[in-house]
This record gives sequence, C-alpha cells and structure tokens, in this order.
Amino acid sequence: MNEIVLIDGHAHLDELPDLLLSLEEAKNAGVKAIIAVGSALDSNKKTIEIASGYPTYVYPAIGYHPWDIKEQEVEANLIFIQDHLEKCVALGEIGLDYKAKVKKEFQHHVFGQLLELAHQYDKPVIIHCRYSHERAFKMIVEKRIRKAVFHWYSGSLELLDEIMAQGYFISATPALLYSPPHQAAIKKAPLDRILLETDTPVIYQGIESRPKHVWITLEQTALLKGLDIFLVAIQTTANARQFFNLP
Repeated sequence: MNEIVLIDGHAHLDELPDLLLSLEEAKNAGVKAIIAVGSALDSNKKTIEIASGYPTYVYPAIGYHPWDIKEQEVEANLIFIQDHLEKCVALGEIGLDYKAKVKKEFQHHVFGQLLELAHQYDKPVIIHCRYSHERAFKMIVEKRIRKAVFHWYSGSLELLDEIMAQGYFISATPALLYSPPHQAAIKKAPLDRILLETDTPVIYQGIESRPKHVWITLEQTALLKGLDIFLVAIQTTANARQFFNLP
C-alpha cells in the first residue's frame, strides 16, 4: 500500500473532532499531502492554523462557500481572503448553489468578487456548483481564470466537454460508489484532468469520510476507467501537484 502516493485534494479539516488521528491514518495510508479547504471566516482562520502546524503536509485553501454567505459578513470575509490568499495554494471552496437559501443574484455578486481576487493573485479556484454548473463555468471563463477544478462534478457531459476544452479539471470523490452522474463524468474525463479527493467529513453510504478514504476514490476511478490502479495514482497525484503548485 505504501508504494502508492496519493493527495487528498479537498478536505474540511477544520470540521474534524479527531484531527490528529485522521492525519496519522492518512499518512499510514500513503496520503502524502492534503488540501485543507475553508468555507467562511472562522473556517478559513482554523484552516490556516492547521496548515501552519503541518507545513509540508497540509496545504491551505481559503474560500467562501455559497451556503455560508451572509450579507453582513461578506466584506469581512473578502478582506480576510485578500489578506491571506497569497500564502494559500488555492481559492476555495467558492461557487454557486441554486439549492441554497441565498438569493442567486447575491451569490453571483459574491462569486464574481472572489473570482476577481483569484485572477488578481493568479490562484487556482475550487468550485462548488450544485445545480449551477453552466453559470459557474461561464463566470469563470469571463473572469479569465487560468486554473479551476469543478469539485465533485456531476453536471452534464456536454458542459464537461467545454470544461475540458478550457483546460480545467474535475474532482472525483467516494460518491463514485453510488452516483451515476458523477460516475459518467469521471468515466468520460481524461485521466490527466482528474483530481482525487474525499470532501472530508462528508458521509458516503454511512461512512463519515476522512483523508484516508481517498483510497476509495482511487479504486473507483480505476475501476470506472478500466485502468491500472498504480497508473491512476501516479497520474492523479501528478495532476494535483501541478494544479496546486506543490513542491
């Protein structure tokens, strides 16, 4: 197992009650790096704090999740992100969610400001786009974002072609165990455009995920694509290193 090197490209470590154990288990499972993703002000602060404690293992990405947008808190979140983005490997998790209670127009406004910061600092973006894939893609292209990953992609295969044509990535999660749209996207996307992740601590089929469960993502990706598990691990780890500019 230790011959395979993996990177968990998306984990909410700030939400874990068992952080030390989770990191130890991940290391033992061959996970060589974790991208810790923030979602709002307190989450971003904690994410940076965790990453600073594990400087060559946990890499911070800070963001503003559409579920967490509150009008009276937008300015403080944007200021914090601007002040700390330079030292982060990505801007995320950000995006649109048309099932969220936040009005669509306001989500567009905040997302647009975040994308402008990503462009200004030339940072990759980690995109949440539930029921909003087309609009999120259009805004990313309009803002001239160079690097983007569509987290847990389950949109149309037609849009996937456009995403690939722009040079963007999609991520695979353990939801490959049961989600037909997610399976179809990962099956179709070229291997050199896929990142592996867990979205820790999301619960998949009764299991509360941890970074070690990126192994499930790896196994399911290899199975869907009919490829050797070592090949998938090597390529997706190289993808993550390139995308996040990791050492």
